[in-house]
Amino acid sequence: MDFTNPLVYGVPCFLGLILLELTYSKTHHNKDLYNWKDLISSLSLGIGSAVIAALIKTVSAILIFNFVYELFNPIVAGVRTNIMGWESFGYVWYVWIFCMLLDDYTYYWFHRQNHMVRFLWAAHIVHHSSDNFNLGTAVRNGWFTILYKPFFYVWIVMIGFPPEMLVVCLGIEALWQFQLHSKYIPKLGIVERFLNTHTMHQVHHAKNLEYMDKNHGGFLNVFDRAFGTWKELDPEIDIEYGVSTPPNSYNLWIILTHEYKNIWEDTKKSKNWGHKFMYVFGAPGWSHDGSSLTVKQMRKAQKEEAA
Repeated sequence: MDFTNPLVYGVPCFLGLILLELTYSKTHHNKDLYNWKDLISSLSLGIGSAVIAALIKTVSAILIFNFVYELFNPIVAGVRTNIMGWESFGYVWYVWIFCMLLDDYTYYWFHRQNHMVRFLWAAHIVHHSSDNFNLGTAVRNGWFTILYKPFFYVWIVMIGFPPEMLVVCLGIEALWQFQLHSKYIPKLGIVERFLNTHTMHQVHHAKNLEYMDKNHGGFLNVFDRAFGTWKELDPEIDIEYGVSTPPNSYNLWIILTHEYKNIWEDTKKSKNWGHKFMYVFGAPGWSHDGSSLTVKQMRKAQKEEAA
């Protein structure tokens, strides 16, 4: 069964909503919401990401997802059966819901690891590198993230969900993530108890220490709540967007690669191979001599100073 990726229809909506928010902000006393050079950089990164994604996702769907699906779910006596013994899943409505939940669970861990492993952060930092929070920032995606993202999700087709179903769920997740990047949507009452909302995503994009590495969820915030990474927006805190090591440039190549360059420079600080490994795969901010700190280390130091 063939399905169309929802992003095919979503992209024109993205551009229309960005234009709408841009126009509204410029005419309603919020002219600083968008910076023209920053917006051009974000849109250019988004276009490049879309082109690369079209190629990579086609490869991942056709080759990786389909290969793994066929390998772990062969047809036995005319019935597609998982190697663990159960019949592979079909397309009834509750299977779609279950696939969406597994997609959202996987997104949480995929997203969280992008913040916890510096080599992955080097690709993901592109999305956080703007000090603006708007719908334009939503399309500011790194081009290298796409290369490893499918491997986080492949287990879903491995256990019997059709590859095309997973691709649709990934597209729906991306649509939800896009619209979260707006400051114009207030807190949403009771739905805040289980959904990842706009104010929660503002927290995620903040570089305030109390907000860093929080709210990694996709649709739901239940995984953040369960695994200790949930944080509510505090109206008393003057929120700052961006990252602690910004590219300080509107040049696309610098935005895409500046953290890889930082990693390379940091690996030269020690001849110890264990230290070199940690500079690449440890948490962002890790250093062998304390010259820079991880978010956990900074929070610990802050608590010690306050005690």
